[in-house]
Order: sequence, then structure tokens, then C-alpha cells
Amino acid sequence: MTGPSSTIEQLLHQQRSFDDVGEPLHRTTFVVVDLETTGTSPGTARITEIGAVKTRGGEVIGEFQTLVDPGMPIPPFIVALTGITDAMLVAAPRIEAVLPSFLEFLGDAVLVAHNAPFDTGFLRAACREHGYRWPGNQVVDTVTLARRATTKEEAPNKKLATLARVFGTVVEPNHRALEDARATSEILHRMLERVAAFGITHREDLDALRNPMPEKIRKKAAMADAVPAKPGVYTFRGPRGERLYVGTSKNLRSRVKSYFTTGEQRRSVRDMLELAVGVDTLVCATELEANVREVRLIAEHRPRYNRRSARPERTAWVRMTEERYPRLAVSRAVTGPEGALGPMRSATDARLAIEVIQGALGVRTCTTRLPIVPRANARACLLKDLGACAAPCVRGEESGYAATAGAAREALRTDPTPVVAALATQIAERAEALDYERAAELRDGVSAVVDGAMRAQRLAALARCSLVAVRRVGDGWDVVAIRRGALAGSERVSEGVWAAAERLRALTADLELDEEVLVEERELVSRWIETPGTRLLHVDGEWSMPVAGAGRHARWVQARVADREARPLTRQTEG
Repeated sequence: MTGPSSTIEQLLHQQRSFDDVGEPLHRTTFVVVDLETTGTSPGTARITEIGAVKTRGGEVIGEFQTLVDPGMPIPPFIVALTGITDAMLVAAPRIEAVLPSFLEFLGDAVLVAHNAPFDTGFLRAACREHGYRWPGNQVVDTVTLARRATTKEEAPNKKLATLARVFGTVVEPNHRALEDARATSEILHRMLERVAAFGITHREDLDALRNPMPEKIRKKAAMADAVPAKPGVYTFRGPRGERLYVGTSKNLRSRVKSYFTTGEQRRSVRDMLELAVGVDTLVCATELEANVREVRLIAEHRPRYNRRSARPERTAWVRMTEERYPRLAVSRAVTGPEGALGPMRSATDARLAIEVIQGALGVRTCTTRLPIVPRANARACLLKDLGACAAPCVRGEESGYAATAGAAREALRTDPTPVVAALATQIAERAEALDYERAAELRDGVSAVVDGAMRAQRLAALARCSLVAVRRVGDGWDVVAIRRGALAGSERVSEGVWAAAERLRALTADLELDEEVLVEERELVSRWIETPGTRLLHVDGEWSMPVAGAGRHARWVQARVADREARPLTRQTEG
């Protein structure tokens, strides 16, 4: 018997290669910036000069320099330090005129500065004051970098002049923005050569400079050397071969390496890295396949350090109990009981849904298991007197509770419209009576019911059919085959969408699932299908999807789609 995992394996050899998402430092663009200012605080001081040097691969590819009119006198000690006088700034532009040009020069490069918080603090303040959005570029502080790249003996302090002497820069810093930026740029590239030995070789590794990992963990970075720079799933293994942690990434090598170089602060992850002795990877054709693989691996192995492994049976559903006079209850299971509402987003939502359905339909709230024939001394609760319960506890079958239970089952299984309509009336009444708190509670209950019903309908729709869908991703197409809500296969292609769809359809036509499909997998698939831009190419079976109506009401639209009608993607647009 074949499962969806084995079919995915058959398709892996068909996938195309992906470019390395990680960016080596020799391809990274750096913009080294230096500012001269009238003081030390952006709250009271202003920028008087900006100098910046743009480099890539150690080569200078651009420079930016301008004086800036600060709109205030320059203190004498600043004049003595920088040589910039008030007279020099008479014809200089104001900072609001300079910022657009500087931000364009910066682009998406890594921003570098010596004592970066000083320079970025002034630039952020200027952007904020004049209505420019700070771009949020990655920042490298050469002071922090120097603490990793130099010893106390060779550089007792990390001042720019000291580092220029240590590395023998061609340009000597002189407290003028462009010259200091040039010197800082030289120092930067000399230090990057040194820290390569610590695993700082890609742009993604630069964050490790702020918070380095312990040596015993950093030494394990070699685990990433054999990992492919492709999308997929990674699994850290412990000393006994046990799975410690499962995750996904668009670039496996970069992500695995980042664990050992980016200064991970979560204690649990550091504990996991200390135990890890190896990493397994599985390259996946599409992002959806990677996410599904992750879910399946976590469910199968329950890795110790994956948070959702602790309670895999955490999914909440709302169901009717199996008894003569049933009531509503929360059920927790990987897959819900037949005819249940859900999966609910949380146990709180499940309880809210139960409360409002009880109030709308008169489902009994007591938890006692009632006999078919009421006991002679049975007594009803206050709800009977209020007309909120048919009281089968004292009236038995004569109470007509069977109709109430039937209406509740129908609301859970098929259509919650009667519940929603009744609650809409109650919400309006509560609001008119200025009881807004209760109105809000009822509103939240309606939301829980409608959301649970729509999710149940989606999963039920997926379980009834097989389909092939496609979505544009970058310069290619993700083509996926779904069977009974499970991912049966996927491919990424740059052209030949229809050929890939036919191939996947043929491979999965006779697929028999040998295990229950996880709810989490079905929800991943459902979200992928419903993402704007996804097109259905083939649908075999009955396809029906719920559609939310105005307000909090819901109407249910069913459409039987023949294969010939499920082709909104034309052959002229493929590839």
C-alpha cells in the first residue's frame, strides 16, 4: 500500500535546482557611513556632514559626501575637532534635502559604522523628524566586530585611530566624515577576513557579531557544510540517533548554519544544539511540501524540542455526546469525530461555541447522564422555568428534546445559520439595552461558531475529492496534487505547467492512503489552495467550499466541478 510520502519521494528527482539564497560576504554590498555632528545626542544636536563608501567584494563602487546645514551654531570644541566652521555650512543643504539622496545611495546594503548606535541614532532621528521611513537595513558595528577580530594586546582600545594603526590603512582617520568612512571601510574588510575562521562567511552570519555563540556550539557549525543550499526540511539528531528538532527553510544550509553563528538566545534551543551530533535534510520541491513534511515528521517522532510535539492531541472540536439525550462537549483528538464542529482555533473558542449554541437552540447544559425514563424524584433546574431547556431530565421523550438534539447536530455538521440568526437577534437586543459586554461575548461566540463551521466544511470538502492546483512563485510555478486533503506530490517548474499537472495526476490517481490524514496537514493544504493566485487545474469528485457572507452570517455554496470546467489557467499563460 502506498502513502503520500512515498509518492513525494518519487517526484523529488524531477525538481529543478534553486539558487543559493544565502549571500556570501564577497557578494554583499556594504555602505560604510560616518557622520560629523554638533554634539552627542540626536535630541539636541544635528548632523553637519555625511560621508559614505559603498563596497562589494572589497572594491569601492561608490562614494557619498556632503556638508549639512544644522540650523544651529557649531560649538567651538566641535570646530576644533573637525575643522568644520559655520562659514563652511552657509551654502550647505539642510538634512531634509540630503536624506532622499543618502537613502537611495544606501539601498538595501548592509549599513556599517564605527560605534554604529551613534550614527544610526542621528539618521533615524532625522528620518523621523522629516517624515522619511527608516529602511531598517542590517547594521554592522565595527567596534563590536573589532572585539571578535582583534586581541587586547594588539588593540588595547577599539577606537578608529587605533584600529587604523593595527591594520595599516591607507587612509588615516581625521574626524571628517568621508575620510573616516574610507578608513572604516578598509578596517571592515580586514576584520572580515579574520572572522571567517569563526564561521562568519555569509551575510546571514553577520548577526552573530552582536551576540556570539559559545565556542563548544560554534565548533559544530561544520554540520552545515554538507547541507544543500535548497529549500526543504532539516532534522537535528541526538547522540542516540533520536530526533531533537524538526524545521523548514528556504535555504537549508543557511538556516542550519545560523543555529551555530547567530547567538541563539532561547535556552531550549541552546540545550538542543549542545546535544546535537548531526543534521539530516530533505530537499523539497515546494514550500508546501516542506511544511507538510515537517508536520508529518513532528507527528511521527515527537521531537523533544519542538513545542507542538508536547501535545499533538491538542486540537479542540465541538461534538454531541453519544447518549439518549445528548449534550455538547469539547473533544480533543488529532482528527475530529464525525459531524463535529472544528477544528476550533482554541479550547476557549470551543467553549464559546458551546455556550452560544446551548443558548440559541436550548441544548441541555447539565453534565449528568440521563436515563431514558426520568426518575420518580427527578427535579428540573431553573432553565426549565426560564424556557431555555426542554427538561428531558423530568419529561423524558415527551419533552421533544430529540428535535433539539437534531437541530444541534445539523448546526455542527452542515449549516449553523439558525444559531447565527438567533444570536444576531440576541446581540441586537443586548446592544439596544446598552449591555455591550454581553453583546461582545455573544459576538465572539458567533465568530467561533462560524469559523469552526467554515473550517469543518473546508476539511470535509478536501476529504471528498482529489485535485491538482498551481500557483505562480517567483519565475516558476508550484504544481501540487492533493488527495483526500493530503499532499500526494508536488513539483516546481519554470515551464510545462500542464505537463507537470498531468504527470502528478497520473502518479496519484491510484494512491491509497494507509493512515489518517493529520488535521494540521489538511489545514496547510486548505490555506495554500485558498491563497490568492492559486488555480485549480483538475478536480476529481465533488468540490464545495464555504463562503462567509455579510456581517457574521455564513452561507454555504456547493459547486460540483467537472474536470473540463476546472481550468481557469489557460495554456497560453503557462510558463
